[in-house]
Amino acid sequence: MKLDGGLVTRAARKGSVGPLGDAAENARNLEAAGYDGVWSAELDHDPFLPLVLAAEHTSRIQLGTSIAVSFARNPMILANLGWDLQAYSGGRFILGLGSQIKPHITKRFSMPWSHPAARMKEMIDAIKAIWECWETGEKLSFRGEFYQHTLMTPMFSPGANPFGQPPIHLAAVGDLMTEAAGESADGWISHGFTTPSYVREVSLPALERGAARSGRDPMDIEVSMPVFIVTGETEEEMASAAQAARQQLAFYGSTPAYRPVLDHHGWGDAQDELNRMSKQGQWVEMADVIDDTMLGTFGVVAEPQNLARGVAASYGGLIDRMSFGQGLRSNGPWAEVREALRAIPGRSPE
Repeated sequence: MKLDGGLVTRAARKGSVGPLGDAAENARNLEAAGYDGVWSAELDHDPFLPLVLAAEHTSRIQLGTSIAVSFARNPMILANLGWDLQAYSGGRFILGLGSQIKPHITKRFSMPWSHPAARMKEMIDAIKAIWECWETGEKLSFRGEFYQHTLMTPMFSPGANPFGQPPIHLAAVGDLMTEAAGESADGWISHGFTTPSYVREVSLPALERGAARSGRDPMDIEVSMPVFIVTGETEEEMASAAQAARQQLAFYGSTPAYRPVLDHHGWGDAQDELNRMSKQGQWVEMADVIDDTMLGTFGVVAEPQNLARGVAASYGGLIDRMSFGQGLRSNGPWAEVREALRAIPGRSPE
């Protein structure tokens, strides 16, 4: 199984130089530690710029956005960004896209929102059509319901990419968006607010339905997931990690769009409670709603020496790559833990 880390921590983003100050060093450290990929998220800064530094200061590790908000941009902008990072990184870039939710798209980015799954599929198809035009020199003629790209002159075409087209991975939670990933994307990024049971019984079947519509083998679609890990070398570290995970899970659980995951396990009432508390500003207290059973279902709770065994029991054979925020520490037992995690088998045909 491939092992990924996050390029920039949330705390580092709040520095005076933003995420760019630590990007090169963090990327070098993750590559030296043997990670397979490094992801840059779109939170309070642009997700693409740190990857330029990461590409410059590494030679092997894959580099991707997880995620870039697609509906805040258009296919031509994303095609340009993807082309440049693929070329500069020597073919190591992954364009990871996500939709965000309607209030952010319309009120934060002031962009249109409609039929998100259909729009996302068309977004990916349009990007690939633009890349194909650049690769082959054929006339650009993409006409869809949401996007039309019919003009490309030699001055504005970068020409064929020496490293080929980068893969596009799509983050999805609901069935329709996951089907869109199966139909058009090269990879599917599961939201962290999920469980092995939900992935196996709900998400992967949706991915397979989308792949079937395009006549694709779903095993050719790479599946990745940010896994909630609760671990530590002391009781205090374990408790701190558990509290942080409860807090994050409670935040996600308060969002109505994520209710189906809770309903899948019979915890729909928890979503009502979390949503009510979020509207009252009880962000800290919300963590108490996530009991030990819920924590152990959404995440893997284990001491370092048992962590790989726990991850294998939950996700072995279910996903292809997993990420842990900025990554496990480099000192103590963590090098052995990382190697054990990378030895866990990914998906395989039944």
